[in-house]
Amino acid sequence: MAGLRTRLAELRGPGVPPRPLDARALAALAANPGCRRRALLDGAGVDKAALARALGSPAPFGQSQFAIARGHSFEARVKADGGAELIRLAAEHLGGGAEAPEPGAAVTPDLSAAGPQGRAARTALALREAAARGGWTLLDHPMLALDVAGSPAYLEPDAVVVRPDGLWSVIEIKSFPMIDGTADTAKVGAAARQSAVYALALEQIAEQVARHDPEGAERAPRVGDRALLVCPKDFSNLPAAAPVDLRKQLATTRRQLARLTRVDELAAALPEDTTFDLRLADDGKTATRPAEELTEAVESVSAAYAPECLAACELAFHCRGRAREAGLVESLGRGVRGELGGLRTVGEVLAAASGDGERTPPDPTGTYAADDAPVDDDPAAEALRRAAALRAEALAAASAPVPAQAPAPREEAECR
Repeated sequence: MAGLRTRLAELRGPGVPPRPLDARALAALAANPGCRRRALLDGAGVDKAALARALGSPAPFGQSQFAIARGHSFEARVKADGGAELIRLAAEHLGGGAEAPEPGAAVTPDLSAAGPQGRAARTALALREAAARGGWTLLDHPMLALDVAGSPAYLEPDAVVVRPDGLWSVIEIKSFPMIDGTADTAKVGAAARQSAVYALALEQIAEQVARHDPEGAERAPRVGDRALLVCPKDFSNLPAAAPVDLRKQLATTRRQLARLTRVDELAAALPEDTTFDLRLADDGKTATRPAEELTEAVESVSAAYAPECLAACELAFHCRGRAREAGLVESLGRGVRGELGGLRTVGEVLAAASGDGERTPPDPTGTYAADDAPVDDDPAAEALRRAAALRAEALAAASAPVPAQAPAPREEAECR
């Protein structure tokens, strides 16, 4: 582990502190588990936003101040009166038969402490006390610690609720609306992946509590595989809630975190002199390293670009540019990539459609390696040729001159 930390420090550059991982970054990793580039850069703690700026492809991330203010206002409304409305929604959707307590009856422990380590320890103690006490407990903005590649990542969910039967559940409060009981699918998916990261951190605390519980496993706390999503109802500021199944996201995030624990394999595959050091100037912001060197270092790690990366990864615009330069079908979306089988580039697709069977040359960097199988052996090639023939027939029929027709005889109306 010491050797791995030394190697990761070399990748960041001398004296560059690691950028801590948060729930959004871990959720983005789970959304694209095949991207080795992001796995290595996040595992090494590289500042991808600064790296993207130095490469000349900055990502315009961030929420508007209006959206942030609206989110804070909605969250304060939901958590008013000791979180009575929030607990009522949790009892209604996640209660498992347990009735909501009277207003003010739920325990809301004070989680304030010095630094993230102190807050994480205070949160773990509050969860242990809640498991021993029973009843309803609401933790407002707890601090959770999740072990990622041997280092703790400190995560802060909106809330965690503890049921009387000892079940711990994550609560995510979002400012996007829930119209007629349904919210935007993409935003719900992102919230589910983020909640899954919090649930994994809770599982680590639950395991520690179970090991130190003198009364045995019968009272051991459990982490629910459903989170509670709370959003504004329709276009009002009233809360609406719905349970979100996390089982698929939990499995995906576990696999991705397992890949991060093997980040040493990704680092070992790089040339020895590879580094992502920006060589910042004295102002601590201006990168002095040539963009060509940084590009070579970044391209030494393979990427798995998809259009969805534009909303989740700081390097997405750089990867999109490279994918377009190489003519990769990934730039058109994962659905298109899956339908085309072994055809990796737009040139290969056009060649298969025309029937000449020629392939475009592979990417010289090796970052986006093309399949070496012949085009004619791919089932998608026959489908493309058939589609091209149908298109040609349709265009020929549309461009064919329409034969002139004699005008219909005009009928004279009878005089009356």
